[in-house]
Amino acid sequence: MQGKTALVTGGTAGIGFVTARALAEKGAAVTIVGRNPQRGEQAARAIRAEVPGAEVRFERADLSLLDENRRLARNMAEAADRLDVLVNNAGAIFSRRQVTADGLEATFALNHMSYFLLTNLLLNRLRAAEAGRIVVVASIAHRRAELDFDDLQCERRYSVRTAYSRSKLANVMFAYALARRLEGSPVTVNALHPGLVASRFGSNNGWLFRNAVKLGFRLSGAIGVEEGAELNIRLASDPALAGVSGRYFSDGKEARSSAASLSVEDQERLWAASEAIAAR
Repeated sequence: MQGKTALVTGGTAGIGFVTARALAEKGAAVTIVGRNPQRGEQAARAIRAEVPGAEVRFERADLSLLDENRRLARNMAEAADRLDVLVNNAGAIFSRRQVTADGLEATFALNHMSYFLLTNLLLNRLRAAEAGRIVVVASIAHRRAELDFDDLQCERRYSVRTAYSRSKLANVMFAYALARRLEGSPVTVNALHPGLVASRFGSNNGWLFRNAVKLGFRLSGAIGVEEGAELNIRLASDPALAGVSGRYFSDGKEARSSAASLSVEDQERLWAASEAIAAR
């Protein structure tokens, strides 16, 4: 990774922070993205303190908003003529239905649309790299979901489990659809399930929901962030995975994603719907 550039969304804490730190240790110039400026600058300083000579900077962006993704992409294009690694890691879960300033359901906006829009806006920079890599952090939760194209954003009936699971299914389907579009280019894209990771996940909600998530982590034997980041780091940097694209990884190895995720017709329907939203 010496001399390469990397962008890690949600890089201020959890597996995103560990991923950013590992890429910096390997020699990459890393940009971490988050909403909180104080937390972001602290994270960048912490990596520089742990990795002497590390080139790490922070970009503030609320990736649930379309214009914030556009602004981030412009800033990245101005900062570097190429991007070697994009780790789409930012994500959240919402205990009640919330709507962004763009009129999008918050889970769909952050967990899916930010991946779709930011990645597409940065494709030229990824193509300018010798072998650009796109890492899509999904979840095993995608297995319990199917997309409802008449209600993609859970307007008729919202549940936290449904909204989150659908967003992770969308991540996997996006990775497959993008891989087809990248065939013949040096850019690769792969999706992964990092494992059930005990992190700050769910901390954007009220205390009751936060405590329920923490209890769930303890009862389920959740892994730590260091272990949870291993697949991120591997897909972003392992020479053995050069040229590997359009795959899904879980438990440290390539795996088969859900039947729903493999429908090319639905992947294309999702792409078209996402493209229409991104054009707003």
